[in-house]
Amino acid sequence: MRLEYFQMVDRIVSLDPVARTIRMEGLVPEQSPIFEGHFPGHPILPGVLMIETIAQTGGWLVLATLRFAAMPFLLQVKEAKMRSFVVPGQHLETEARLIHDGSGYAVIEGSITSDGKKVADAEIRYRVVPFPNETLRAQMLETARRIEVPEAYFHAA
Repeated sequence: MRLEYFQMVDRIVSLDPVARTIRMEGLVPEQSPIFEGHFPGHPILPGVLMIETIAQTGGWLVLATLRFAAMPFLLQVKEAKMRSFVVPGQHLETEARLIHDGSGYAVIEGSITSDGKKVADAEIRYRVVPFPNETLRAQMLETARRIEVPEAYFHAA
């Protein structure tokens, strides 16, 4: 994870657009400027970054399901719950399940676990629109390769 760059996902563990599910993992870095102010002497991952991690995980599922033909943008966070502190060096697994896709919107239910214990969950709604430009689409494909999205999902079937 590179918190200060909002790169919240290290790699995909599993991706199944037919079952509409994804699992990802990330390692909270030991050091980050985020922790200098949150909180000095007691560093914890901000809840908003836990929600961002769930949103990015679901976003990758939407992108793969749509085969990178359109871009999901965060629209709404619903029923978000932070259940435990997340600290530097902690390994996280994030899961998402696509529960709606259509009419220009997508909705996922997602959660983060660590050592088998749920630390956060939320329902995330996205507005799904055509990529505003080819530069963003190319950057998303580059990032997808880095986090190991299977290339089979990069283009229309």
